[in-house]
Amino acid sequence: MRRVRPGQQGRQAAAHRNHVWSWDFVSDQVEGGSAFRILTLIDEHTRECHATHVAWSIRATDVLGVLESAMRKHGTPEHIRSDNGPEFIAYAIQDWMQHRHIKMSYIKPGSPWENAYIESFHDKLRDECLNREVFGSLAEARVVVEQWRREYNEYRPHSSLDYGTPAQAATRCQTPLRPRLATLDETFAAFDSVREPTNIKINPRTQELHL
Repeated sequence: MRRVRPGQQGRQAAAHRNHVWSWDFVSDQVEGGSAFRILTLIDEHTRECHATHVAWSIRATDVLGVLESAMRKHGTPEHIRSDNGPEFIAYAIQDWMQHRHIKMSYIKPGSPWENAYIESFHDKLRDECLNREVFGSLAEARVVVEQWRREYNEYRPHSSLDYGTPAQAATRCQTPLRPRLATLDETFAAFDSVREPTNIKINPRTQELHL
């Protein structure tokens, strides 16, 4: 049994958009028998699926690439829930999350019910897409799964969303995106843009600001 990683806490319920995302893997195979994996990423509050990344193998660096792409489009989550798979507990993942102030919520080993939203999503993906298709190639699987993801987000009604779609739920949520922290260069550029002369000086040795 794996040891529960740091950050394992009580179950955090999603209260608004970008509060809790969750991700996990599901597997399938092409017609010739070669297995591939799908990394899925959803917002637990809106049920919107932000990514279905299809590949023969998926490393921790690939996981970060998928997450970074989703964040550019949808904003930054406060928490991400996952199991204790090696791709999710890698030090590179934990360091990256900590740097961006995203809290990792790891479920207890052998307790998939603690990741109920992503498990439910996988059931739908399996029943409505994977079990109905015979993929001739990885490229075909990518196209078909992506088409299903868009249909799921934009057209599939959910009883838990008052029979609206995840896309509609995301539109109704007015929670602003988490602001990006300004860089040091941007901060100094803001000082330079002030028209009024100032007496701000920077100590070249300590880099402290003096008024």
